[in-house]
Amino acid sequence: MPTTRHGDVELFWEAFGSAAEPTLLLVNGLGSQCINYDERWCEMFAAEGYRVVRFDNRDTGLSSKFEERTYALRDMADDAVAVLDAVKAERAHVMGVSMGGMIAQRLAIDHRDRLLSLTSVMSRTGEPEYGQSSPEALAVLMAEPARTRDEYVDNQIAGKRVFGSTPEWIDEPYLRARAALAFDRCYCPAGVGRQMQAIMRDGDRTDDLRRLNIPTLVIHGDRDTLINPSGGRRTAELIPGARYVEIEGMGHDYPAAIWDLLVETWTAFARSTV
Repeated sequence: MPTTRHGDVELFWEAFGSAAEPTLLLVNGLGSQCINYDERWCEMFAAEGYRVVRFDNRDTGLSSKFEERTYALRDMADDAVAVLDAVKAERAHVMGVSMGGMIAQRLAIDHRDRLLSLTSVMSRTGEPEYGQSSPEALAVLMAEPARTRDEYVDNQIAGKRVFGSTPEWIDEPYLRARAALAFDRCYCPAGVGRQMQAIMRDGDRTDDLRRLNIPTLVIHGDRDTLINPSGGRRTAELIPGARYVEIEGMGHDYPAAIWDLLVETWTAFARSTV
């Protein structure tokens, strides 16, 4: 099992594709394990000529858990640097989704020299007036944790129906199988709470984002009710030269139905940065 350390944090990671190719580091969202970046999706990026690295953030998956530890997104960004060190990537393209987008932004702010480009997906800037959750989506986010495997799987499906992509893109058997796999691999609801606190500690990144000098792509779905598209639009507005792509029908998820579009959009952007 490939792991690396950042201080006393042990981080699980996996890589796809050739080490000779440019690295694309994928950063997960709140409570999300690296396996949520489906192997087939990772291989699609690898087929375009990139080494894809996915890893478990602290407090989720097979990485370290903390019962008596407070931390911020800056610490989680430093974890990502440790993963880049482990795979011997001096610089990398970094894509973060949701909370992962916030971590990727913090990584670009604190470690600009390690990034080839930044991609922030369905994320926000930390400003309270942008990227708000709808009352229904917030209720899903703040609901009591599931007590059983079946309840966890059902909750995942229910959440997709509130803040996910257009219904015809929801593959329920696939989502149920993936949710069950995630539960069996690691179920750590307390870790989700600690990650939420890390988001709050990071606060407003407005001034830092305005000073960024890095090729940036911002992607958001027009159906996202967990992080309103205003969060993505504002991110692109603040970062000089950022490109903004809003995908019709996409919610706060990345269903297989749009994998081709996401890979095509990202690879066109990445190649334009060379």
